[in-house]
Amino acid sequence: MLFQSYKHPTELKIIHLNKVQNHQKQQFMLETADKKAVKQFIKQTLKEKAKFAKNKDEPNNVYVLDFHGDIKASDVAQLREEINVLLSNANQGDEVVVRLESAGGMVHGYGLAAAQLARIKDAGLTLTVCVDKVAASGGYMMACVADKILSAPFAVVGSIGVVAQVPNFHDLLEKHDIDVEVFTAGKYKRTVTVFGKNDEEDKQKFQEELEQTHKLFQDFVTKYRPQLELDKVATGEHWYGEDAIDLKLVDELKTSDSYLLDLLKTHQVYALQTRKKPTLAEKLGFAQASQAVIETALDKLPDVVMKLENSKLPMFKK
Repeated sequence: MLFQSYKHPTELKIIHLNKVQNHQKQQFMLETADKKAVKQFIKQTLKEKAKFAKNKDEPNNVYVLDFHGDIKASDVAQLREEINVLLSNANQGDEVVVRLESAGGMVHGYGLAAAQLARIKDAGLTLTVCVDKVAASGGYMMACVADKILSAPFAVVGSIGVVAQVPNFHDLLEKHDIDVEVFTAGKYKRTVTVFGKNDEEDKQKFQEELEQTHKLFQDFVTKYRPQLELDKVATGEHWYGEDAIDLKLVDELKTSDSYLLDLLKTHQVYALQTRKKPTLAEKLGFAQASQAVIETALDKLPDVVMKLENSKLPMFKK
């Protein structure tokens, strides 16, 4: 199934995990069991398949999405498209399982990612988030939207706080008699700067903006997990799953693998994966390494230019 993204054509792949599991079972049986056991296994599999097809009270489907967050929450583009597909085809009562891994990042990126997950619940679907390694700061902002959060025992969760760090080269430039002029319209169009001198008023205004963002973060978490005691968990600290469950940051200690294996026994489970559609040159193996290097450099150029400027943006980051 193909659809168009804003930047590149992308390809959606849907994997029926029940079929994958049955195929793996058959392979295992062929290698380890005798012919009689293999025949019995195939017979039982066909019987269960026929029984499921006749069952009028068919259980709801389960759809699995993956989100691997970087500092800009870049995966939000594919997440949005996968959710668009789900909302057009899933039925109320179906469950969406998101395997989430993120230590947080830029506020606006993770705010959008969390809003995408909220669309799933608004559509009447059940949302479960599984955290195997880390869902901290912006990652936890996404996770808290879920009806249920599962965490591996040593997964890192929490870090409900905001951070910003600003390098300042004013003293170094002044030492070399280099002056930087900054022109703005609007008293607070620019507060702290990278190259100019930051006075106390600038720093105070910037701190107020961080506190405001933190307040918005707390309000968002409270909306979806009112059972939390914010005084205990909104300190910017993070916890492992074993402690997070006592603080009600998560609901159950279980890996995503264990959870999905349980679902496969009673539900039809489908994994949705998106990727950039390969070009004709890539399909034929003619893409030149030099071209890839140039494209990578061009893609990163805006990030390099804006790196110092963006360093002062508030972030949901562990």
